[in-house]
This record gives sequence, structure tokens and C-alpha cells, in this order.
Amino acid sequence: MMGNKWKNIIFWVILSEAVGLLAGLLTGNSAELYGQLAVKPPLAPPGWLFPVVWTILYALMGIGAGLVADQAPGGNRNRGLNLMVAQLIVNFFWPLLFFNAQAYGLALLWLLLLLVLVIWMALEFRKVSPLAALLQIPYILWLLFASYLNAAVWYLNR
Repeated sequence: MMGNKWKNIIFWVILSEAVGLLAGLLTGNSAELYGQLAVKPPLAPPGWLFPVVWTILYALMGIGAGLVADQAPGGNRNRGLNLMVAQLIVNFFWPLLFFNAQAYGLALLWLLLLLVLVIWMALEFRKVSPLAALLQIPYILWLLFASYLNAAVWYLNR
């Protein structure tokens, strides 16, 4: 059983990090674009912080999904993992909307959709593994902060 747990965790962490890496590669000049914004919102962190935070968050979401995947198949487990995949897909497209398309308003709506999916995912995770749900709290808090940043960038750079 322990071997499967670690295999599940490793699989989900690698999948999560791969999604982030691919999005990062497709938005390769995102740090430059972020630095070139005409007006940055108050509380805007330095550009170097984003990849550090996202790497940690992808690992936490992957560990959570691995803990859920280790449980017996069933409704809550399956819903939680389906929501994990759904939020990863939505997560993947946000930087493309924000950085590549510079569609800040649409990116904000997309980010709010992501936030709803992650909260729903955490609630489903909690039914299967309370620890898996707790591991999503930093992600939810970061998405709330990212929503503030996205909204402020949209408002300040119209």
C-alpha cells in the first residue's frame, strides 16, 4: 500500500509541475511583460517570486491529489480527481490569457472560475483525505491574492 501511495503522489506532483512548466514555457517572457506593466498594483510582489510560489503550489496540489488517488475508488475520490484535472486545465490557460493575450478582464473571470474549481476540489478532497484538503489552503489563498493582482492590473492598465 505504501508503495502505491508514493507512486500516486509522485505521479500527481510530476503531472502538476509539468502543467506549470509547459504554461511557463508558453509564456516565456511573462516576467518581462509583468515588469513592463505601466502601473502595478500596491502589494505587487517582485516577478521572481511567482515561479517560486507556483512550484510550491503545484507540489502541494500534486501531493493532495496523490493522497486522494491512494484511496479506494468511489464517488468522492473520483470527483476530487476529476476536479483536480479540470482545475489544472483551467490553471494552464490563465497565464496564456493574462500574459500572451493581455486580456486582463477575461483572465480575471478565468481566475475566478479557477478559484471556484479549486475550492470545490478541496471540499471533495476533504471527504476522502482531510490532509489533502488542508494542502490546498495555500493554493486558495494565493488564488485570492492573484485575483486581487489581476483585478488591479486590469483596472490600472486599461
